[in-house]
Amino acid sequence: MTPSLLALPIGFLIDMLLGDPHGWPHPVIWIGKLISLLEKRFRSLFPKTPAGERAAGGCIWIVTALVSLLLPLALLRLCERVSPWLRLGVESVMCWQILATKSLRDESMKVYRALKTGDLAASRYAVSMIVGRDTDRLDEAGVTRAAVETVAENTSDGVVAPLIFLALGGAPLGFFYKAVNTMDSMLGYVEEPYKNVGLIPAKMDDVLNFLPARISALLMLLGGGLLGMNVKNGWRIFRRDRYKHASPNSAQTESVCAGLLGLRLAGDAWYHGVLHKKEYIGDEMRSVEHEDIPRAGSLLYATALLALLLAVSIRFLILR
Repeated sequence: MTPSLLALPIGFLIDMLLGDPHGWPHPVIWIGKLISLLEKRFRSLFPKTPAGERAAGGCIWIVTALVSLLLPLALLRLCERVSPWLRLGVESVMCWQILATKSLRDESMKVYRALKTGDLAASRYAVSMIVGRDTDRLDEAGVTRAAVETVAENTSDGVVAPLIFLALGGAPLGFFYKAVNTMDSMLGYVEEPYKNVGLIPAKMDDVLNFLPARISALLMLLGGGLLGMNVKNGWRIFRRDRYKHASPNSAQTESVCAGLLGLRLAGDAWYHGVLHKKEYIGDEMRSVEHEDIPRAGSLLYATALLALLLAVSIRFLILR
C-alpha cells in the first residue's frame, strides 16, 4: 500500500473521530470567500443582462474550480519533494477536510436533542444550520422531516461523492468537487439575484453528481439491508420517486431513505420567502417521529463505510 492510498482511509478515520471542530480553519470557508470575491468582481465586469450574468457565473466556476484543483496539487507535489510521508500526512488532513460524515450526523443530532426538549424555536434554529429552506414556519414534524431529508441528500454530496472523487484523483480532485458543490450551494438558486449567475454552477453540480448520486442510492439500500430496514420498500420508492425533485440527483438518496424508513418526505417548502411547490417522496406508512433523525444518522454511517470500501478499492486499482 502506497502513502497515497493510505491517505484516504486515514482521512476518513480522522473525520469519524473529530468531525469538523468549530473554530478550526477550513478550506471550504476559503473556497466560499473566493466565490464571494469573484462574484462581486465578475458581476461588475459583465453587463447586467441575463447573458452577462450567465457569463459571469461561468467565469466564477472556471476560476474557482481551477484554483481549488491546482493549489492542493502544487502543495502535495512540494511535500512529495521533501518526503512521501510528509505528503501522506498533508493529504490525509486534506481528505479529512473534504469529508463531512461525522459533522453531518452531529448537526442533525443537535436538531434531535432540541426536539426532545420540546423547544420548537431551538429546533428550528438547529435545522436552519443544515438546510437551505426557510424554517420559521415549520412545526415539529416539519423540522424532523427537514433534518432527515438533509441527512439523506447530503449522504451523497458530503460523503459518497467526495470519496469517489478522492478515489479517482486524490485530494486535488476532492477539493475540485467540494468547490463545485460549494458554488452550487452559494449560487445555484432559481430566485434573483442568482437565477442567471448560478445557472452554470448549478448545472455543473448536476453533471458531476449524476453518477455519484446513483451509486450513493445503491449503497444506501445495501446499508439499510445491513441495518435490518425495509429494503424492499426502499427499492420500490427509489424506482418510483427518484426523479421527484427539481435536481436530477437530490431525490436519489432521499427516495431510498424515505422508503427504508417508511416515511413521506419532501413536499412544498419556502425558500427566501417564496413558496416552492414540490412533489412528495415516499409513502406515509407511519407518522414521522423524532427517532427518525438518529435512524437516518445510522443509515448515513452504514452507507459511508460501504462507500469507503468502494473508494479504497477504486484507488487501489488506479495505483496498481
